[in-house]
Amino acid sequence: MSVRLPHPLGATRSAFSEWASTVTDPLLCAATVDRLTFDASIVETGAESFRLRTTTCRRVPRAS
Repeated sequence: MSVRLPHPLGATRSAFSEWASTVTDPLLCAATVDRLTFDASIVETGAESFRLRTTTCRRVPRAS
């Protein structure tokens, strides 16, 4: 008898196609995406990130 556990929740601003730049091992990257997306619901909001916008506005330019 197998027990189904709830899927983890993940959020990223990167498309799956861009993950290879972070997870540099292609096999590990493919396996990670496969495990996260198997039998999952992927919701793309297309909305701007509030945190990113707020952080960008707060940054003070460095003196050169």
